[in-house]
Amino acid sequence: MDRGKKIQLKRVFGYCWGTSFLLINIIGAGIFVSPKGVLAYSRMNVGVSLCVWAGCAVLAMTSTLCSAEISISFPCSGAQYYFLKRYFGSTVAFLNLWTSLFLGSGVVAGQALLLAEYSIQPFFPSCSVPKLPKKCLALAMLWIVGILTSRGVKEVTWLQMASSVLKVSILSFISLTGVVFLVRGKKENVERFQNAFDAEFPDISHLIQAIFQGYFAYSGGGCFTLIAGELKKPRTTIPKCIFTALPLVTVVYLLVNISYLTVLTPREILSSDAVAITWANRVFPSLAWIMPFAISTSLFSNLLISIFKSSRPIYLASQEGQLPLLFNTLNSHSSPFTAVLLLVTLGSLAIILTSLIDLINYIFFTNSLWSILLMIGILRRRYQEPNLSIPYKVFLPFPLTTIVIDVGLVVIPLIKSPNVHYVYVLLLVLSGLLFYIPLMHFKIRLAWFEKMTCYLQLLFNICLPDTSEEQMSEVQTVKK
Repeated sequence: MDRGKKIQLKRVFGYCWGTSFLLINIIGAGIFVSPKGVLAYSRMNVGVSLCVWAGCAVLAMTSTLCSAEISISFPCSGAQYYFLKRYFGSTVAFLNLWTSLFLGSGVVAGQALLLAEYSIQPFFPSCSVPKLPKKCLALAMLWIVGILTSRGVKEVTWLQMASSVLKVSILSFISLTGVVFLVRGKKENVERFQNAFDAEFPDISHLIQAIFQGYFAYSGGGCFTLIAGELKKPRTTIPKCIFTALPLVTVVYLLVNISYLTVLTPREILSSDAVAITWANRVFPSLAWIMPFAISTSLFSNLLISIFKSSRPIYLASQEGQLPLLFNTLNSHSSPFTAVLLLVTLGSLAIILTSLIDLINYIFFTNSLWSILLMIGILRRRYQEPNLSIPYKVFLPFPLTTIVIDVGLVVIPLIKSPNVHYVYVLLLVLSGLLFYIPLMHFKIRLAWFEKMTCYLQLLFNICLPDTSEEQMSEVQTVKK
């Protein structure tokens, strides 16, 4: 270790990086592959489907602004942990951290599997991708990204910025191509928009399902609760990033869907598993290979950022004494190497033992449960501390709206496809009590693990972080 170098997580990211970070978190594979879900539940009514996409943008803004209040009130990495600890107690906060160990690894495993599937798919044009090569490639991608993340924030920053530019450029290309086709005014391109609302209107149950499909494509706006401690001036940077990224995503998503509907009929969209690839085959057949590459690039950047942000709660848990001290260490690049290593290891096990569909369903279900609790915490703070002076207060109907959406995301899967595995997910969350009671409540210490920590510090060349006076004052403010 360099004795003259400060080893700590630093506030090094500003407005540009924060906006790029939010764009990558929101724009994933959804816009490339899932518009058919919105169109299907809209009963192939083009006008209704576009209204659903616009409405989902408003709903995404409400939930993102709710998360912004938490991040701004507790401007440190793992803000939701401190929020839950203050308003629900240390037990609930620990269960959130316990869940994040598996939730974070499940997210990165799902993204690695998607990345592998779209990377291999061009080599299997007439059949599905075999499981073994897909899982092997997913494991390789996961460990490569884990190594890059452990090299520090510089590598993450330039890769993220480059992938953001590429991702937005590809979506802009799809959008502009659709605009060109509309301007040409060919009958087959414009007729679907001339009488956009003439098709059958969906009933309320189908409309709700369409909203959930679109809302999934906008998810990821609450990411600042995980990395607020590494943003410069988070109280001003976070709102600026949100009000830049969300309108941009909304415009791009609407234009991309218009482009899909300009080139393809609603029935062609519904019959496609990957709408963007079908669109490319129709518009530029000789360049159709670019679209799988674009989706793979998009997923690679999402995987990179997911490992970066999901390692922070593990580091935080150790800093708070709720995980072994080993995970409260940084390497010479000021990266939480052991937290990244644990996340990648658990993600590898998830890739080997589970399927992609199961991962997506259980992750979304668990994430919705914690989102409901966070929104209840915001309402509870309004009731218990009405005169509390905080830098930013979200408009009160916003958390109420978010609660309604998240309750639907929890209840609908249980009604539509009841599965005993959802019970196992709840048991997994509660299993954290088996560790919390002896290790946290009764403060039992494992001497053998503390000895092993010393050897691992030497092996991995890691150490406890330096603490500056600024960080000490921030922690004291957060814990009040």
